[in-house]
Amino acid sequence: MSELAFTSLEKVATHLRDILRNGLQRSNRHPTVNQVLLFAYNGTGKTRLSMAFKDLGKNGDERDTLYFNAYTEDLFHWDNDLASDTTRIMRLNRDSRFFNGLHELGIETRIQPLLNRYADFSIRISSEDWSVIFFRERSEDGEPLPIKVSRGEENIFVWCFYLAVAQLAIDEHESYKWVKYLYIDDPISSLDDNNAIAVASHLAQLLKVTSGKIKVVISTHHALFFNVMWNELQESRKMQPYFLNHKKDNLSYTLRYTNDTPFYHHIALLEQLHAAMESDQLYTYHFNILRSILEKTATFHGFKNFSACIKREADDPDGILHSRLINVLSHGNYSLFEPREMLEENKQYFRKILNDFMANYRFNTETFPPRELETIS
Repeated sequence: MSELAFTSLEKVATHLRDILRNGLQRSNRHPTVNQVLLFAYNGTGKTRLSMAFKDLGKNGDERDTLYFNAYTEDLFHWDNDLASDTTRIMRLNRDSRFFNGLHELGIETRIQPLLNRYADFSIRISSEDWSVIFFRERSEDGEPLPIKVSRGEENIFVWCFYLAVAQLAIDEHESYKWVKYLYIDDPISSLDDNNAIAVASHLAQLLKVTSGKIKVVISTHHALFFNVMWNELQESRKMQPYFLNHKKDNLSYTLRYTNDTPFYHHIALLEQLHAAMESDQLYTYHFNILRSILEKTATFHGFKNFSACIKREADDPDGILHSRLINVLSHGNYSLFEPREMLEENKQYFRKILNDFMANYRFNTETFPPRELETIS
């Protein structure tokens, strides 16, 4: 593991551009990097870093970065029809080059299939008055009946709009040939874990076909999203994962690299598992996360198998029962991409394995309040 220190986010952005352009500096080799994956907690400066990265690509009127962050959402705003309070539509900022292909590319037909993955409403985009109508029903004459969608639904629409534009850039469409980099900052801040997995998987599939023609930076504070992206992209061996940290005592920033699923965010993952356990919202994919944590812990402590980190019981001294349970329920991708709530018996096993693990390895009880164990008969 290595760590790099920087005095400003602008210097971090410069470093990211350098490794994406020139590869990593390793002895006499310069391994190619097509994607950078950043994990950082909220308040670290992820959004400011994305803007610093974007600004480095400015050259007069020229740009080279198609970015998604909090500012992207500002390109869309609501017209709530305060006068008659009947027709609520979304307006698009026609001055942004983000919408370069709105007129001639049939962007609506590109967005709707993406949107159908996550939502149950339809859209109609007008390139004449730069507006979007959301609807679920039509009138008797076939016209959409406009609705105002929720904040979360609005966010997923903006995300799908970005994906459609990113696909055009990857396909080297004339309107987006200026794009050399995609910078994606926290695309799933308003989504639940199920959608976070779906968004990460879909994004990874899109990025796998870029073949390095367009370089990519992805930053997030969401541990599960980060974990899925890491597992999806690491196969190409052209993805560089970092942990971005802000040291407020000396106003510096650090990038820490690890060549495996980052052990440093195990606390964030455990917090998610603990929260799911406390709220009784346990799904089969939580066994995948638990297994990942057990495997990393086993490696850290020099064990060959994650079963070594499972507490032994008098009636199961080898830990076979719980090991097999984790193996079965974390097997295959179905548990990630078709989330199913655990059976009550499996929830009890999950709680016991997780609580025993956290007690055995002495995690901070203030971060994870203790829970009374349920007896499994």
